[in-house]
Amino acid sequence: MSVKTYHLQFPLFLYIVTLSVVKGDGSMQVLEKAFGYITRQYEGRLQVLVFEQNTMGAGIQIPKGTVEEGETPLEAVLREMVEETGLTNLIVQGLIAQDYAEHYSGALQKRYFYHLISDDLRQQWQHNPTGLNEANLQFTLYWIDEEHAVELAPGHGDYLYRIFSSVTYER
Repeated sequence: MSVKTYHLQFPLFLYIVTLSVVKGDGSMQVLEKAFGYITRQYEGRLQVLVFEQNTMGAGIQIPKGTVEEGETPLEAVLREMVEETGLTNLIVQGLIAQDYAEHYSGALQKRYFYHLISDDLRQQWQHNPTGLNEANLQFTLYWIDEEHAVELAPGHGDYLYRIFSSVTYER
């Protein structure tokens, strides 16, 4: 599987770029995805929340989801974090990165990666996500404290190094 990533830089002003992909039926589509690196300080160490789900082959992931019509990426990441983790007391630190990547399905995704902070003290918990098409899923959530502590699903760890080093936010 190859993932093509197009990094966009945002120095002092915002570039608005629209890319699209032509599907087999001739229609054009870009899927917007909002990813959340949820962190906490625990016993003097920075930790990042990850999860595994009860389906084969999904891999270890960070919470993420689709930006719905009429929703901003920030609104989407907040909604998705609640749906996928059950955490409601999150503080958004900022947008870490946004890029374009080709999903293994061939769809082009515009991805937004946010840094959020939690004060949750649980080491591990189970959560049944509440989003669309997630009725029979169960997530096991837990914290990691090193960038390479686990092998994340493709695309999920693309900006994790920014969390474990000095985080810089895009404008």
